[in-house]
Amino acid sequence: MKKLVAIALFFAVCTVKAQDQKEETQGGWKKGGTVSFLFNQSAFNNWLAGGTNNISGTLGLNYDINYAKGDWTWDNKIIASYGLTKLRGESAKKTDDRLELNSLAGKKASGHWYYSAFLNFKTQMSSTDVNGVQQSHFFSPAYFQFGPGMLWKKSDNLKVNIAPATSKLVVLSSDLAPAFGVAMGESTRYELGASISGYYKFTIMENVSIENILNLYSNYLEEAKNVDIDYTVNVVMKINKYLSANLALQAIYDDNAFEGFQTREVFGLGVNYNF
Repeated sequence: MKKLVAIALFFAVCTVKAQDQKEETQGGWKKGGTVSFLFNQSAFNNWLAGGTNNISGTLGLNYDINYAKGDWTWDNKIIASYGLTKLRGESAKKTDDRLELNSLAGKKASGHWYYSAFLNFKTQMSSTDVNGVQQSHFFSPAYFQFGPGMLWKKSDNLKVNIAPATSKLVVLSSDLAPAFGVAMGESTRYELGASISGYYKFTIMENVSIENILNLYSNYLEEAKNVDIDYTVNVVMKINKYLSANLALQAIYDDNAFEGFQTREVFGLGVNYNF
């Protein structure tokens, strides 16, 4: 419960600070994003059909810092989310945990094409236990991808980057190995392969927007046919300036972590603030 209260207080502080910030373009820089808080609560008293009192909350951040001037473009995105749920009589459990940083720089080649270089970083913010066994914690595992390539960019909302010489580094505490492709007693795993990333955001009707983020990766050094997939869809249905219904869907396939698809879905009525 204390963690849920902390999340709510943190959101309130973010909202107060955000009220003094607006999306702006200055000297080629364009900054803007959204902080959101999804809240759900159920209570039962002498309810014969049954039910368990519960409370849950998810705090999210989606922020862009982009630069465009002359032949140069540099796009940066920060994505973070953390959620907890508390059932009566049980300790709080994590329902969402994500921290991701993306940076993509390009120098115009011709038309919508750019010579590019990118960096992607992913991890989680707190530990995860399964049946009392720790599976992960902050920066373990942590994923880094970086490499040169070619970028096709029509706008900030529509772009595809192709990087045929991408390095991928998985960092994991040696006490958690073997897992996530890291061998027993090791703390890192290096891969070299090809990466394709795409981004497409559009509005399907008034006050309803859809954001698509796709990342594909094939490791040349081992099982190149097993393509890693990370696909996220964020749907925001605005009710007014501060309230919206938010839906986030994510599917991950990485056979070094799990033999099958990992899926995540978060839906709820949320408080949003654009800044």
